[in-house]
Amino acid sequence: MAIGERSCSSVCLVSLQIILMLSASWPGAEGLTFPQQYTIMHWARRIEQEIDRVFQHITGAQQLKGIYNEERRRFSLVKNQPRKIVEKVALDIEKLLAKKRKALDRLASEAERLQREHLWQDGIKELDMAYYDSKAELDYYSMDGEGEVENPSHIKLEFVYDPNFKNNVNYSYTAVQIPTDIYKGAPVILNELNWTQALEKVFMENSREDPSLLWQAFGSATGVTRYYPATPWKVPDKIDLYDVRRRPWYIQGASSPKDMVILVDVSGSVSGLTLKLIKASVMEMLDTLSDDDYVNVARFNEKAEAVVPCFKHLVQANVRNKKIFKDAVQQMQAKGTTDYKSGFHFAFNQLLNTNVPRANCNKIIMLFTDGGEDRAQDVFMQYNWPNKTVRVFTFSVGQHNYDVTPLQWIACTNKGYYFEIRSICAIRINTQEYLDVLGRPMVLTGSDAKQVQWTNVYQDALGLGMVVTGTLPVFNLTMDGNSQVENLTKLRISNQLILGVMGVDVHLDEIKRLTPRYNLGANGYIFAIDPNGYLLLHPNLQPKLVNLPEPVTLDFLDAEVEDSNKEEIRRQMIDGRPGEMQIKTLIKSIDESYIDEVYRGYTWTPINGTDYSLGLVLPPYNEYYIQADLSDVMLQLQCEYSESLLPSSFESSGHVFLAPREYCKRLQLSDNNTQFLQNFLSLMLDISPESDECECSLVTLDGNMLYGFLAVFASTDGGITRVFPNIAAELWDEDPEPFNSNFYRRSLDNRGYMFRPPFRSIFPRCFLEPPVSAFPFVPSQIGLFFGDVDPYLMHALYNNSIFSRRQSFHYQSACEPVSSSHTGAAPRGIFVPSIADVLSLAWWTACEVSPETILTVPRLLREEGDFNASHESSCVTIQSQFYFTNTTNSYNVLQDCGNCSRLFHAKRIENTNLLFVVAETLPCIQEENPCEVLSNARYRKGPTSCFDYSGCWGSGVYPSWLRVKAGDTWTGHQSITGLHIETSNHTHIHTYRQFRITN
Repeated sequence: MAIGERSCSSVCLVSLQIILMLSASWPGAEGLTFPQQYTIMHWARRIEQEIDRVFQHITGAQQLKGIYNEERRRFSLVKNQPRKIVEKVALDIEKLLAKKRKALDRLASEAERLQREHLWQDGIKELDMAYYDSKAELDYYSMDGEGEVENPSHIKLEFVYDPNFKNNVNYSYTAVQIPTDIYKGAPVILNELNWTQALEKVFMENSREDPSLLWQAFGSATGVTRYYPATPWKVPDKIDLYDVRRRPWYIQGASSPKDMVILVDVSGSVSGLTLKLIKASVMEMLDTLSDDDYVNVARFNEKAEAVVPCFKHLVQANVRNKKIFKDAVQQMQAKGTTDYKSGFHFAFNQLLNTNVPRANCNKIIMLFTDGGEDRAQDVFMQYNWPNKTVRVFTFSVGQHNYDVTPLQWIACTNKGYYFEIRSICAIRINTQEYLDVLGRPMVLTGSDAKQVQWTNVYQDALGLGMVVTGTLPVFNLTMDGNSQVENLTKLRISNQLILGVMGVDVHLDEIKRLTPRYNLGANGYIFAIDPNGYLLLHPNLQPKLVNLPEPVTLDFLDAEVEDSNKEEIRRQMIDGRPGEMQIKTLIKSIDESYIDEVYRGYTWTPINGTDYSLGLVLPPYNEYYIQADLSDVMLQLQCEYSESLLPSSFESSGHVFLAPREYCKRLQLSDNNTQFLQNFLSLMLDISPESDECECSLVTLDGNMLYGFLAVFASTDGGITRVFPNIAAELWDEDPEPFNSNFYRRSLDNRGYMFRPPFRSIFPRCFLEPPVSAFPFVPSQIGLFFGDVDPYLMHALYNNSIFSRRQSFHYQSACEPVSSSHTGAAPRGIFVPSIADVLSLAWWTACEVSPETILTVPRLLREEGDFNASHESSCVTIQSQFYFTNTTNSYNVLQDCGNCSRLFHAKRIENTNLLFVVAETLPCIQEENPCEVLSNARYRKGPTSCFDYSGCWGSGVYPSWLRVKAGDTWTGHQSITGLHIETSNHTHIHTYRQFRITN
């Protein structure tokens, strides 16, 4: 029985899995009834048989597998040993970071010695100094803009480009960066420049000892940064507000973790300019906190309350929480009278709450106010005296005539400090001075406080890319006056000052090079986390925006699909305990459009000497990897078959794509595949098979195996993809690196044939109209999310557990600014669809689904309240993926929609990700339809193409462009074979067949 013989319209549509949809529509056709179940089962079996027959014949997987089996003497299978791998990589990273730690120790010791021997010069002048000012080209211009004003203290340098730094550098000098709002001629700055000049030699010695060292820097408590090698400062898009004391690495190294409550006076007296200054000051204060700190912000007048109502207690001062605080602070309004007691009661209760996570170190209250008479003495007696475990810092903000004596008394009697912020120019300096006070206990502790700390991942300010920084505090060990004191403890007690922080950068690529990549297969990977659970390494650590001032803080559970097993893995890694676990979990595809249920093995261990912990993820089918046996025979084969990789042979042998990997140390990478292939082949002529300069045995082996194989395309673990005929390469839009391709990675985790729609097509969309068809199916619906095409039916499929749904947050999204016709005073709301929303038909048709994220339903949670409207900003997207979990092969369902009903039958197509659905259409009559009226009432802004009833007669078969993937369960080396087909009705199909070599 042919499908086209029945009065049903047929189409292949895509949900998370593919839905083969037959819509039975017989309005006005007398005597026709909905097909019986046995008829539908017969159709489904015919589809299964045809798919299997055609693709077994055309993919050529068995032939390619036979070729590898015939050449087994040329390679062997080596077993991956996860525990040994993860321990070796952890040891290699430990050794790498230990070398950087040695450089830091030398720098910190020399800095303390140089400062101790330095004699303060009151009369020092700027003309007495000679240094390279990295901002000279930006700063020294005459007021009329004509010509450069000569600065005698500024040294002009010549630079050469260094690819390691991605910058023009000078190795003979250091560079100095001084914040814009600091006067360069101040005596404290000039003395700082004087004694730090000698650090230049230490920087150079470190680089000679370890040529892999990148930026070395000293960030001073005065704001001066001296770094090596010298390079001009990066010109920002707007005014340069860089201050080293606000950088993540300095904040982490300059003080111990903090529990902080910020109290904001919002009584009526602080309205106007004073309130604006307070808001700006609080936001600057938040920027002095790192991920190791905990914070809450409260406003008070007659009563106190948190500015973010859902933050009932201290929360981690990470990037997201600080942005939420800043948005809430901007919405504060002044009214009422001042009651300091209410504010301090709130703050102490927050700090003394031991039932919630917190830093458990420095406890601080920051009070921002214009002034007041109350000293709240009884509150301090109740909570803080006599031990004074909480420091209180007070800030008098704005131009006023209030008595500030009570504020000074509050600060001095609670081990704090008093500051005045009269204008906007004083905000940045005064909101960071408290760090000097918190640094004193570190100096008193002495050598125990001299511990190297490693930061989160962040973007380097000089354009190096993603780095982590090792930091070490530098203490002031000088003596007061001319007293001769030998006891260093007395020296520390006398000064108690932190001079600054030493930092050494490590590029993430340097760490990644220590990890195995290709032996783990396309879906195996190494990852690492810090004590906060934030990632140091992970294939999903890919922030969309660069040059962010904040650290990149992506939690391990946010990078993967969270479950209880991964929570336990994360907990053990943070605790520094080694372990391993085999789990069943969900994973997203690279484009985040699909989700699959898979098995994974997790193995982890701590990295000694650091707070990091390293993990390895390995699928069961990557238990083995292939290793070519290089010999004289192999060398001959290399010469024999290398010609098939040349562009001149593409017409006869098919186009070859070579993954842009670092196969050899001397191999020049290129974005142009043909050029990269030529570079590789040229280098091969100079390399012997036994040379350890290259890791390209798989390329040689796979190139030999694919020679003469006339499948349309075949991809391998070695990185080779061959497409035949050559002209077909023009249509090839996959990544040349198979490990980065959806078709390659998903086929490894799924058995059978995998179908998915294209993201784009250069061919005109054509469809077949059988003679019995009275209307064509709308071509624009092909490849759409099925919830948009038929929300009623998708709701029924989900509601009957045919599909399961997984919702997750994506924390690395970049969003265009949302234009608004009005500005409201209330904080932005966050819409998170509830289960009721999901089950509501209104929710389906209200969702907007981007063509680039076909099976993802995003909702944007704006994180940035104040940004340039012409630039993208970081944001959080909510994503929903649907997948099969019900193993039942067949479903008969009568959908009840109130005043109407709809019968449909769903059948899984075996060995595929297809769901075959035959459903009745809703009655297409001119009178009002209750379901349609309800839909229109709820979904006026939703997509309407799903409900286009302009034609509802007859049947039609519309084959779409699909990509088909197939896989079996072998372990070892993987290859994917495929075919591009053009059918008689101009349908274009990609087929994939995967196989693995086993012992």
